Amino acid sequence: MKRIQLLDKQFALSIPASDIKKALWEMAEKMNKELKDQNPLMICILNGSFMFSADLMKLIDFPCEISFVKLASYEGMGSTGKVKQLIGLNEEIEGRTVVLLEDIVDTGVTIENLMNQLDSQKPKDVKVATLLFKPEACKKNVKLDYVGLEIPNDFIVGYGLDYDGYGRNLPDIYTVID
Repeated sequence: MKRIQLLDKQFALSIPASDIKKALWEMAEKMNKELKDQNPLMICILNGSFMFSADLMKLIDFPCEISFVKLASYEGMGSTGKVKQLIGLNEEIEGRTVVLLEDIVDTGVTIENLMNQLDSQKPKDVKVATLLFKPEACKKNVKLDYVGLEIPNDFIVGYGLDYDGYGRNLPDIYTVID
């Protein structure tokens, strides 16, 4: 099994790039059917979702816009439980369908926080597309409309996900082992 080292931690391959691509195709196929006539605003949640959002957008075949917000809730290997907004949304969303593009939903705190913020701007609908979902870790009742892969409650890196800023560039996803 392929292993890598990032800073002081060892990681083992857990999701190869081919499985990620398959999940993206399946998500895009569903979105292409359900959102084709809605002209949605896709919102990439930085930093972790940049690779997922870019690859997913290449598979979308309906008119849409994309924008970016930057939120932070992690330090090291754990969630702080608090969400800091570092870069906000500039687009008008009243009456529009909005799709949040998230790399991973674990506790659900970030998605719930952002959905509450957006709700006050009166969108027509807010949907959530996440590449990865950790059902065991989820503490919030958030509706996920598009889920690529369900995974165990392990700390992972790669494909946009990081450990203290490292590992985002990896095409595969790795699980911490030491």
